[in-house]
Amino acid sequence: MIDLDINDRTQRIDADPNTPLLYVLRDHLGMNGAKFGCGLGQCGACTVMIDGEAVFSCVTPISVLKGRKIKTVEGLGTTSKLSVLQGAFIDEQAAQCGYCIAGMIMRAQALLEKNPAPSDAEIRRHMMPNLCRCGTHMRILRAVRRAAQNMRAARAQALPEKV
Repeated sequence: MIDLDINDRTQRIDADPNTPLLYVLRDHLGMNGAKFGCGLGQCGACTVMIDGEAVFSCVTPISVLKGRKIKTVEGLGTTSKLSVLQGAFIDEQAAQCGYCIAGMIMRAQALLEKNPAPSDAEIRRHMMPNLCRCGTHMRILRAVRRAAQNMRAARAQALPEKV
């Protein structure tokens, strides 16, 4: 048994310590956002965040996750209350088939949590490990850019005015 902190909830998992996180998410917890793509950590469809870093869950054994914070796309927002990033992906129509999108969103979330104002070059470099076979890369770039702008605007509104 291992306790994992997933989306700010402790989940008690009974699985072999070498089991990849992706299988635990999908098969044990019914969290189907992260997808099985290649199983080799080369496509990014399985991307989640671990301690704020984008990680391929298909090659990450649960044995290395004790005491670490795991965030999945399910932890970002809901269908009735999307995160800013999820909303930007919808507004920019960044998903075509949708298979890669949860991984793309998680990789973009990791970037925006570290860098709220990334340049296009920084976005491209950060998103590079994740593949989209449908070719919506330009829409994905626009979605990340839009989310960054919207997040900065929301933060500015939340700041108290200086006297």
